[in-house]
Amino acid sequence: MFERNRSKAVELLARFKDHATGAYYKGFRMLTMGWSDGHTFLPLDFALLSSGKSAINGMNEKIDKRTNGYKRRQEALLSAPQVIVSMLDRALAAGATASYVLMDSWFTHAPLIGEIASRGLDVIGMVKNDNKRFLVQGRKLSLKELYTAASPVQSKKRGILRSIRTELASGIPVHVVFVRHRTKKNEWLAVLTTDLSLSVEDVIRIYGIRWGIGVSS
Repeated sequence: MFERNRSKAVELLARFKDHATGAYYKGFRMLTMGWSDGHTFLPLDFALLSSGKSAINGMNEKIDKRTNGYKRRQEALLSAPQVIVSMLDRALAAGATASYVLMDSWFTHAPLIGEIASRGLDVIGMVKNDNKRFLVQGRKLSLKELYTAASPVQSKKRGILRSIRTELASGIPVHVVFVRHRTKKNEWLAVLTTDLSLSVEDVIRIYGIRWGIGVSS
């Protein structure tokens, strides 16, 4: 969240819901991309996102369309996955390198995963239990059905429950690891990766880097 609750005339000001509290605020969504080695976090790019549906103010029509300021305003009206692809392209063009793109369940969807994979990067991300479908032996399974089809894991790491290799509906091969929910012991969470060479322990360990960044920020 990037709150501007006292503002009235800020360009592209919009109304958003804070999903942590359920309250609404005026401002923007701030999307940040950074690089981390597990110890240090370096911000590489960011964007303030507005909304066409819940906009309070529009864009200044007099702004010069040749300027970077205009481009930033145009970017603010794009969807977050579209902006993420632009961020990745800018980072790669500037010489940044990485082994994985880590992201939470807001972004772990097949179209964005495909865009990232096409740039030679692997994805590790939390999977939201929604209407996604995974392909297993010609059948399309929901995440809950995929959990039932997955094999139990024997691991020294407590909390790792099951794993399965499957495909997204778009045909991208992935490995999904199921872990016990930390605060809701009767529930589970799912983490997906496009790197099929990783062990279940490594999938969870690497994704933990993103979790640490999110908590500390």
